[in-house]
Amino acid sequence: MPVIAIVNRKGGSGKSTLATHLAARYASRGVPVMLGDVDRQQSTQPWLRARAAQDLPGSAPIVGWAVDPRRVMRPPAGVSHVVLDTPGGIHGFDLARVAAFADVILMPVCHSAFDRESAAACHAELMALPRVASGRCKVAAIGMRIDARTKAAESLRAWADGLKLPFVGVVRETQGYVRGIERGLTLFDLPASQTAADVAEWKAIGDWLEAALRAVPKPIVRRNPVVVRTAAPAAAPREDRPKVASRPARARFSGLFAWLAAPRFLQRHS
Repeated sequence: MPVIAIVNRKGGSGKSTLATHLAARYASRGVPVMLGDVDRQQSTQPWLRARAAQDLPGSAPIVGWAVDPRRVMRPPAGVSHVVLDTPGGIHGFDLARVAAFADVILMPVCHSAFDRESAAACHAELMALPRVASGRCKVAAIGMRIDARTKAAESLRAWADGLKLPFVGVVRETQGYVRGIERGLTLFDLPASQTAADVAEWKAIGDWLEAALRAVPKPIVRRNPVVVRTAAPAAAPREDRPKVASRPARARFSGLFAWLAAPRFLQRHS
């Protein structure tokens, strides 16, 4: 199933707003989605609890998942997409692990020198990862709290073009986002008459995302070979038996690190 990660090192860039709205966009179209929270603050969990109290008959379920290596959960049957909300300051092994799991990484970027500098450094680190460099994990930027008609949008697009980073759209700052999130809702759950202009901004984002997911190579499924069993030969005398090599260290110690294994739905064959 497709995995979409929302990544930006800088706090306050709009990651949770983007993650919740992206999950709700799928749910409003009848697509069962899981919202995974990699952030230790678990920012999306209160939103999911508030959403559970709402009557949304036209929406598919959004299943919450708090990433915890001590308690691995599997998605329920029928979940079609996964959206991951990641913490600020992510880098190194943690960033590489997210890139290994994700099919698409979206970077929300605000229009300030601090935001652009942080996003550029994160993008450079991502591009050094083989899975991103080869195109198996797509990366794109989204302008947050920006009006598409202003020079700020043009400036941010030019900045992204300089990095050869796809800039797929903007999300402007409106009270609709704030009021909706407080109630466990998003723009996609409110009457169209109230949100038409804001929802229209998501079309370009959705179109790019769907095209990127269609272009993701399918994982290779390796089937176990068929083993034909024959009658065992008579046991040789102890002194004539061949010595059996000990198991490699990786096999011996794999059980010790089993708790680090990624959930099955995040595993990739690359």
